[in-house]
Amino acid sequence: MLEISITISFIFLSIGLVMATIRLLRGPTLPDRVVALEVIASMTVGFIVLYSISYGVPALIDVALVLALTSFLTAVAFARYLERGAQLNDD
Repeated sequence: MLEISITISFIFLSIGLVMATIRLLRGPTLPDRVVALEVIASMTVGFIVLYSISYGVPALIDVALVLALTSFLTAVAFARYLERGAQLNDD
């Protein structure tokens, strides 16, 4: 049962990753692209944790934690950038 649920989770994460990549490429605005990057980073963390669980490699959870923290700091930096009056349209 665990193997089936892990396989289904990998499939759903893959579909979500493809959809987020499409949003990243199509835009239309800079905040849309940044949110898509955040979603991609979160799904990458999900992939790493799921891989760690399915193959029994607990050291990868530390990697996922570092990626999640880096992604959060990137979101905070982008919010500060926008707060200071950045250009929002992609002309």
